[in-house]
Amino acid sequence: MILREPKSGELAALSGLCLRSKAHWGYSGDMLKAFEAELTLTPEDLAEDAVMLAEDKRGIAGVVQLSKQGEDAVLEKLFVDPDRLGEGTGKLLYVWACRVARENGAKNLVIDSDPDAAAFYEGLGAVRSGTAESGSIPGRTLPHLVHPLG
Repeated sequence: MILREPKSGELAALSGLCLRSKAHWGYSGDMLKAFEAELTLTPEDLAEDAVMLAEDKRGIAGVVQLSKQGEDAVLEKLFVDPDRLGEGTGKLLYVWACRVARENGAKNLVIDSDPDAAAFYEGLGAVRSGTAESGSIPGRTLPHLVHPLG
Protein backbone atom coordinates (compact mmCIF):
# COMPACT_ATOMS: atom_id res chain seq x y z
CA MET A 1 0.00 0.00 0.00
CA ILE A 2 1.34 3.41 -0.93
CA LEU A 3 0.18 6.88 0.00
CA ARG A 4 0.15 9.58 -2.66
CA GLU A 5 -1.48 12.91 -3.36
CA PRO A 6 -4.53 12.65 -5.61
CA LYS A 7 -4.70 14.21 -9.04
CA SER A 8 -7.51 16.61 -9.88
CA GLY A 9 -8.87 14.08 -12.39
CA GLU A 10 -9.44 11.62 -9.53
CA LEU A 11 -11.74 13.88 -7.47
CA ALA A 12 -14.98 12.38 -8.81
CA ALA A 13 -13.78 8.84 -8.10
CA LEU A 14 -12.65 9.81 -4.60
CA SER A 15 -15.96 11.55 -3.88
CA GLY A 16 -17.72 8.37 -5.03
CA LEU A 17 -15.55 6.33 -2.68
CA CYS A 18 -16.57 8.62 0.22
CA LEU A 19 -20.25 8.17 -0.62
CA ARG A 20 -19.93 4.36 -0.96
CA SER A 21 -18.12 4.24 2.36
CA LYS A 22 -20.84 6.30 4.07
CA ALA A 23 -23.54 4.09 2.48
CA HIS A 24 -21.89 1.05 4.07
CA TRP A 25 -23.43 2.11 7.40
CA GLY A 26 -26.97 1.67 6.10
CA TYR A 27 -28.03 5.29 5.66
CA SER A 28 -31.16 5.92 3.59
CA GLY A 29 -30.96 7.36 0.10
CA ASP A 30 -32.33 10.68 1.38
CA MET A 31 -29.65 10.91 4.06
CA LEU A 32 -26.91 10.01 1.57
CA LYS A 33 -28.19 12.79 -0.70
CA ALA A 34 -27.97 15.21 2.25
CA PHE A 35 -24.36 14.09 2.90
CA GLU A 36 -23.32 14.41 -0.75
CA ALA A 37 -21.97 17.99 -0.69
CA GLU A 38 -19.97 17.34 2.47
CA LEU A 39 -18.49 14.15 0.99
CA THR A 40 -17.43 15.71 -2.30
CA LEU A 41 -13.76 16.53 -2.79
CA THR A 42 -13.13 19.71 -4.78
CA PRO A 43 -10.15 21.37 -6.47
CA GLU A 44 -10.24 23.88 -3.59
CA ASP A 45 -9.76 21.01 -1.12
CA LEU A 46 -6.61 19.96 -3.00
CA ALA A 47 -5.32 23.54 -3.02
CA GLU A 48 -6.09 24.40 0.61
CA ASP A 49 -5.84 21.14 2.58
CA ALA A 50 -3.61 18.11 2.88
CA VAL A 51 -5.28 15.29 0.94
CA MET A 52 -3.79 11.82 0.57
CA LEU A 53 -5.03 8.58 -0.89
CA ALA A 54 -4.02 4.99 -0.20
CA GLU A 55 -3.52 2.77 -3.23
CA ASP A 56 -2.18 -0.64 -4.12
CA LYS A 57 -2.20 -2.84 -7.22
CA ARG A 58 -5.97 -3.35 -6.78
CA GLY A 59 -6.64 0.40 -6.93
CA ILE A 60 -7.56 3.20 -4.55
CA ALA A 61 -8.46 1.90 -1.11
CA GLY A 62 -9.10 5.09 0.85
CA VAL A 63 -8.73 8.85 1.18
CA VAL A 64 -8.05 11.35 3.97
CA GLN A 65 -8.39 15.15 4.11
CA LEU A 66 -6.79 17.31 6.79
CA SER A 67 -7.24 21.05 7.34
CA LYS A 68 -5.76 23.53 9.80
CA GLN A 69 -7.92 25.52 12.20
CA GLY A 70 -5.99 27.77 14.57
CA GLU A 71 -3.67 25.61 16.65
CA ASP A 72 -5.53 22.44 15.72
CA ALA A 73 -5.80 20.21 12.68
CA VAL A 74 -9.23 19.00 11.58
CA LEU A 75 -9.86 15.57 10.10
CA GLU A 76 -12.28 16.61 7.37
CA LYS A 77 -12.58 13.19 5.74
CA LEU A 78 -11.28 9.68 6.23
CA PHE A 79 -13.01 7.07 4.11
CA VAL A 80 -12.12 3.54 3.09
CA ASP A 81 -13.74 1.71 0.20
CA PRO A 82 -16.23 -0.76 1.75
CA ASP A 83 -14.62 -3.65 -0.15
CA ARG A 84 -11.31 -2.80 1.53
CA LEU A 85 -12.46 -2.52 5.16
CA GLY A 86 -10.38 -4.52 7.62
CA GLU A 87 -7.15 -4.29 5.60
CA GLY A 88 -5.53 -1.56 7.74
CA THR A 89 -6.11 1.28 5.27
CA GLY A 90 -8.03 3.43 7.75
CA LYS A 91 -5.31 3.12 10.36
CA LEU A 92 -2.62 3.92 7.79
CA LEU A 93 -4.45 7.09 6.73
CA TYR A 94 -5.17 8.12 10.33
CA VAL A 95 -1.53 7.69 11.38
CA TRP A 96 -0.52 9.78 8.35
CA ALA A 97 -2.99 12.52 9.38
CA CYS A 98 -1.66 12.60 12.96
CA ARG A 99 1.94 12.78 11.74
CA VAL A 100 1.28 15.57 9.24
CA ALA A 101 -0.79 17.53 11.76
CA ARG A 102 2.00 17.23 14.36
CA GLU A 103 4.69 18.21 11.81
CA ASN A 104 2.65 21.30 10.94
CA GLY A 105 2.48 22.40 14.57
CA ALA A 106 -1.03 21.29 15.50
CA LYS A 107 -1.63 20.61 19.17
CA ASN A 108 -4.67 18.40 18.56
CA LEU A 109 -6.39 16.51 15.78
CA VAL A 110 -10.10 17.37 15.96
CA ILE A 111 -12.72 14.98 14.55
CA ASP A 112 -16.47 15.38 14.19
CA SER A 113 -17.09 11.70 13.61
CA ASP A 114 -19.82 9.65 12.09
CA PRO A 115 -21.34 7.80 15.05
CA ASP A 116 -20.37 4.45 13.49
CA ALA A 117 -16.71 5.50 13.14
CA ALA A 118 -16.17 6.96 16.63
CA ALA A 119 -14.95 3.68 18.15
CA PHE A 120 -12.34 3.39 15.37
CA TYR A 121 -10.90 6.81 16.24
CA GLU A 122 -11.06 6.12 19.98
CA GLY A 123 -9.13 2.89 19.44
CA LEU A 124 -6.34 4.96 17.87
CA GLY A 125 -6.13 7.51 20.69
CA ALA A 126 -8.90 10.06 20.14
CA VAL A 127 -11.02 11.01 23.16
CA ARG A 128 -14.68 12.07 23.12
CA SER A 129 -15.12 15.74 23.93
CA GLY A 130 -18.83 16.39 23.58
CA THR A 131 -20.88 16.65 20.42
CA ALA A 132 -20.88 18.75 17.26
CA GLU A 133 -23.62 19.85 14.88
CA SER A 134 -23.75 17.92 11.62
CA GLY A 135 -22.69 19.95 8.60
CA SER A 136 -25.25 18.12 6.47
CA ILE A 137 -28.41 17.59 8.52
CA PRO A 138 -29.79 20.31 10.83
CA GLY A 139 -30.45 19.06 14.35
CA ARG A 140 -28.24 15.98 13.96
CA THR A 141 -25.32 15.78 16.38
CA LEU A 142 -22.07 13.90 15.94
CA PRO A 143 -19.46 12.66 18.40
CA HIS A 144 -16.75 15.33 18.75
CA LEU A 145 -13.35 13.76 19.39
CA VAL A 146 -9.91 15.19 20.10
CA HIS A 147 -6.61 13.38 19.60
CA PRO A 148 -3.84 15.17 21.56
CA LEU A 149 -0.68 15.31 19.44
CA GLY A 150 1.82 16.45 22.08
